[in-house]
Amino acid sequence: MSHAIPVNPESDAAWAPGSWQRRQALQQPTYEDAAELARATGQLAALPPLVTSWEVLALKHALAEAQEGKRFLLQGGDCAESFADCTSPIISNRLKVLLQMSLVLVHGLKKPVLRVGRFAGQYAKPRSADTETRDGVTLPSFRGDLVNSPEFTPEARRADPQRLIAAHSHSALTMNFVRALIDGGFADLHHPEYWDLAWVEHSPLAAEYRRMVKAIGDSLRFMETLAGPIAGFSRVDFFTSHEALLLQYEEALTRQVPRHQGWFNLSTHFPWIGMRTAALDGAHVEYFRGIRNPIAVKVGPSVTPDQLLPLVDALNPEDEPGRLTLIHRMGSTQIGQALPRLLDAVKREGRRVLWVADPMHGNTEATSNGYKTRRFDNIRGELDQAFDIHAAAGTRLGGVHLELTGEDVTECMGGARDLSEADLDRAYKSMVDPRLNYEQSLELAMLIVRKSTGSLGI
Repeated sequence: MSHAIPVNPESDAAWAPGSWQRRQALQQPTYEDAAELARATGQLAALPPLVTSWEVLALKHALAEAQEGKRFLLQGGDCAESFADCTSPIISNRLKVLLQMSLVLVHGLKKPVLRVGRFAGQYAKPRSADTETRDGVTLPSFRGDLVNSPEFTPEARRADPQRLIAAHSHSALTMNFVRALIDGGFADLHHPEYWDLAWVEHSPLAAEYRRMVKAIGDSLRFMETLAGPIAGFSRVDFFTSHEALLLQYEEALTRQVPRHQGWFNLSTHFPWIGMRTAALDGAHVEYFRGIRNPIAVKVGPSVTPDQLLPLVDALNPEDEPGRLTLIHRMGSTQIGQALPRLLDAVKREGRRVLWVADPMHGNTEATSNGYKTRRFDNIRGELDQAFDIHAAAGTRLGGVHLELTGEDVTECMGGARDLSEADLDRAYKSMVDPRLNYEQSLELAMLIVRKSTGSLGI
């Protein structure tokens, strides 16, 4: 989306799950053996889906409510999942972070929070170059565990079709465990203290969070004293999302279901198109325009109204409620100039979208000691500006999209403990992009409430 692209005459052609193959497909790996790839995708197409159509439609309805200001979307998780991180502690800690953040947001914003995890499928990543060179040796870039391995050897960097099957397996294991935790009462609002992570005791925000937990518990007990047990507080709705980057994988999990028209991507509830693959005449837009899922598009600072409006028309021609989310990721120094013109254009055309802020991806920088990082002040700054810009435009910021983890990592500088460049050496674990740790994530949730309401409401 770095330059205007005319509408392709084929855009009105009959859609099918594989019609994207008629278009230019960016950010796709090169597989050496076409027959091996065909066998793997055939096997994948025969496996059970990872989500259901009724879950997908329930999410679309909830996103439509978020467009009307009745809900707030919290979308978060790892920048890139790894197969090795498919363990119960990592999955449960990631879920705890999102539940704790949503607890802060529900209590402060006084509205339901829609929880969507960036996991159970976030195994592929776009790359700025197809190859990487070290000491005179050039190999394919690491494109995530869905494609190859990070080790710098020819064997590891080979695009392996069997990883498509492995990704489905690890996604299914993750989904199964998350569903079991939620159905078993892991998210019971009667016991939010169960969501604490082991090292929360040392957080500067611990006392503030516990005051909030006590206030929620007192309110819940008071209501149940008057009205008896209240249904719905023992579990929460939870959905998954990932960037639908590798189209062979997505096509194989695109299915028709009984009693519903059209096609559903059943690899995830909420797929999105990244900024690098959002060309109007590209393969990803062609694929996305035909699925019935709610979908999202990342929008960067170089996008103009003349580029964005045709994309909105292509992806949501019927202006269906809950269908399209636009995730703006501008950077704290560019959002003031880049975002207002897009908000004005979409509002002027009367198009129904959910606006969401991603304050992470536009604020990445490199340190002198070679780490990729983000400054908490810049993340907070972009988010502050986003709320103000939407208020000035008469539009609504309906959610946030964050890269975060439940682990005690040191990848983003600043925050409650004022992590410095020197601190990055202690626990930098990300394979690709720096993530907010638990404390920084919880702090950001509190800042969102303060920005929206002027206080935490406790």
